[in-house]
Amino acid sequence: MPYLAHTSHTQFLGLWLGTIGWILIIVTIGLVEWRIWEVSDLSVITSGLAWVGIWRVCFYSHAPILSGREIMFCQRIHLTESFTPPEIVAAQVLMIVSLIFGLMGNASAIYGLRNIYFGLSKFKPIRIAFCSSGVLYILTGVTTMVPIFWNLSSVVNNQTIVFPQSFHMPSAPINQYVGPGITVGIFASSMVVCSGLVFLSYRVPVVLEPEVRPSWPGEGCSGNRSQGINNPAFLTQENI
Repeated sequence: MPYLAHTSHTQFLGLWLGTIGWILIIVTIGLVEWRIWEVSDLSVITSGLAWVGIWRVCFYSHAPILSGREIMFCQRIHLTESFTPPEIVAAQVLMIVSLIFGLMGNASAIYGLRNIYFGLSKFKPIRIAFCSSGVLYILTGVTTMVPIFWNLSSVVNNQTIVFPQSFHMPSAPINQYVGPGITVGIFASSMVVCSGLVFLSYRVPVVLEPEVRPSWPGEGCSGNRSQGINNPAFLTQENI
């Protein structure tokens, strides 16, 4: 079905866009640099900067209480800890949900494109697959944007986190900065939302079957063969 395949090139690009955005969401989940804290006490955090992510807190230090040489010291942020702020709790949950939605959206988009490029003539599975992938991609972007912008708001308002003493972190920084985790997350969520809109905008083309077929000699519009009539131009005087 070459004509149908020619109409899905934009959706093929949308699949690539959604897949790249989904991979960037995975990168965002793994990054610790969501919020960058600038601290004044350099006795433990010798670099003066600490990174607050949704899964752990890290900083460089060569303090004797940690090690004799400069190392990266990290502590895990657990979902059920009493000090964990709501924006980080929401991020831990929603980012995993967005990861699942994105995987399902990729699978649905691949199924729809498979039906097109392998020449399957049923339009209903294609419409369902593309609509499903569009909705799933948009849900992926929304569930990513909520924790991203919530943490962005916390950076802008310079909100504090009362860490336990074992974290060796101050409860309040001098300044907070937006880290690469938030930046990559915004870019990734925008990509998957655009991909979802591409799939939702797909319309199955109207394929018209040819109605013209060769007619038999003497066959009229009704489809019945009629008696042939001689052309008078070829009649001889004798026939006339």
